Amino acid sequence: MALRQDVGGLWENFLVSERKKQNSYKESLERSYFWRTKQQQEIDYVEELAGKLTAYEFKWNPKRNVNFPKTFTKEYRSKNLLVNKGNFREFVGSRNW
Repeated sequence: MALRQDVGGLWENFLVSERKKQNSYKESLERSYFWRTKQQQEIDYVEELAGKLTAYEFKWNPKRNVNFPKTFTKEYRSKNLLVNKGNFREFVGSRNW
């Protein structure tokens, strides 16, 4: 993986696909979204359940600094979580992580 230029994209794709599979298997009611502004601010993955939003940022490098866009957090008052190599199993396998 260290030699790949697209490791971030591969990581995001893996996490979203595995999360969606688990939500489907569990017949979860979460709805999933992606969020981006015209100014290129983005949230990697958003889930909504019973009117409550959880925003997820995916980082391959656990030491990487994460900033959730204030535009999103102020408007939607979401719970914000970072998913990395150290905690991804909980994200993939848990309904209400």
